[in-house]
Amino acid sequence: MKKTHTTILILDDNEEILIAARMLLKRHFETVITTTNPKKIPELLTKNPIEIILLDMNYRLGYEDGKEGIFWFKEIQKMAPQVQIILMTSYANIETAVEGIKLGAIDYVLKPWNNESLLQTIRGAVKQLRKKTPQIGISSEITFKGTAPSIQKVYQMADRVSKTDVNTLILGENGTGKYVLAKYIHDQSPRKEQAFIHVDLGSLNENLFESELFGYAKGAFTDAKQDTAGRFEMAHGGTIFLDEIGNVPLHLQSKLLQIIQSKSVIRLGESKTRPVDVRIITATNADIELEVEKKFFREDLYYRINTVVLMLPALRERKEDIPHFLDFFINQNAEKYDRIIPTIDGYTRQELCKYDWKGNIREMQNRVERAMILTDSETLSLTDFGISQLSIISHTDEASLQEIERISIVKAMEKNSGNISQAAMELGLSRAALYRRLEKHNIK
Repeated sequence: MKKTHTTILILDDNEEILIAARMLLKRHFETVITTTNPKKIPELLTKNPIEIILLDMNYRLGYEDGKEGIFWFKEIQKMAPQVQIILMTSYANIETAVEGIKLGAIDYVLKPWNNESLLQTIRGAVKQLRKKTPQIGISSEITFKGTAPSIQKVYQMADRVSKTDVNTLILGENGTGKYVLAKYIHDQSPRKEQAFIHVDLGSLNENLFESELFGYAKGAFTDAKQDTAGRFEMAHGGTIFLDEIGNVPLHLQSKLLQIIQSKSVIRLGESKTRPVDVRIITATNADIELEVEKKFFREDLYYRINTVVLMLPALRERKEDIPHFLDFFINQNAEKYDRIIPTIDGYTRQELCKYDWKGNIREMQNRVERAMILTDSETLSLTDFGISQLSIISHTDEASLQEIERISIVKAMEKNSGNISQAAMELGLSRAALYRRLEKHNIK
């Protein structure tokens, strides 16, 4: 029997389950890798062309809520968004598995599994991977960079920076693509074949800060069952991306500074110094110079991380890229939800280009997906995106505001042939609120 050419990674804390899965899948698929330790995921993804992951939902004895599985699912999505993930769970954790499906997992299987059903699920994942092709007319350059001069300038600087090992600080609002830029720098660098480790410092619990970043020795604390490398060691030879560094509490910043200065770590519970060869990229959405001025961020750490500073522009500052991103996300979600690609009428596209996009590209991604899920129409309107015409008005004086409000209401009334309910819905108002505005602007 000819084996399917693919590489599968199986993660489960039960060695017997791994053996059973490996014996079954090895007969049908070319490469099957197993591990009981999810912390090996970054290394395994770096060293192997993994396409499919079977991911257990629980790993530590006494923790059966599936949160660990969701955590590692999100980490895999950041490190390798192209990988297809199938969740493995018991009947008791179906709700958590469904949460994983909503986040993007391709499917889930119940343990103990039916062999034929498991094989069918994996074959479906392989088929889905083989079907994936680049969207016609939408290049990856437009997808990840955009074409506006302001963003092109940033990436031109990134090209120069990537050839070196200088510490790089990326600044920008939430959703502007700081992770994408950091990954781009790594992928253009001499370290591209090594690990790229992303650490969201903003969501890292203070109590776990040292153990996660620096690792720990067996017995260092209650749940320390074995020696474990931290994120800096995982990134050895490659790049570590410390996201939201502005959120690190002051009392922990000195520990981070020590690692950056010495290029070495000491695991919790050890006295041994372990050298680490890593390229350090940091990012924050905070006004970090103001944080330094207020003594909330150490000045010496700031000067260590900002040898080169790259400032990502907000989406509202490069409006010429908005149509490209809209088209890309519409195509992406049409494929994801297996539906005909809808169009955006000229008026809606024009209004979306005026919209403030405070959440930037990430907000657009979410709003497009919302529109694709909630409407079956072949043409998308503002309300499908969860945006009212009035919310587009911003940064203007009161007189202009009132005039634009009046014009928006007149257009909505004309478009809906005077139907109050439909016009109110399009404007994002209640019927009563629209009546008040009609009276205020003397609109008949």
